[in-house]
Amino acid sequence: MTRKTAPFLIALTLGALVTGAATAHAVEPPEHAVITCQDATMYENYNFSIPGPVNRIRTLENGNKVGHTRGKHPVYNGWASIQDFGPNDWGFVRYECLGGWGSW
Repeated sequence: MTRKTAPFLIALTLGALVTGAATAHAVEPPEHAVITCQDATMYENYNFSIPGPVNRIRTLENGNKVGHTRGKHPVYNGWASIQDFGPNDWGFVRYECLGGWGSW
């Protein structure tokens, strides 16, 4: 390594470290929960202009395994963003229908 190539290699190495650090985000899975209501309608999205959920997906029954990370996933006017682990999709249900945190 010569004096002229040393700064280039150092800059290249630092650039790779900085770029790698910026893209290496840990993915946090949702906290495990279950549906505690007799049934809960799952909606595709939340519309702020209504305000309320839109586009019904399906009805989840008591005991269905879902995920919601309290404090990180949104809750709008009592509608919580959840992941339904059965078909592995996302939607919104009433927050009061979530419980059994960490039970499975």
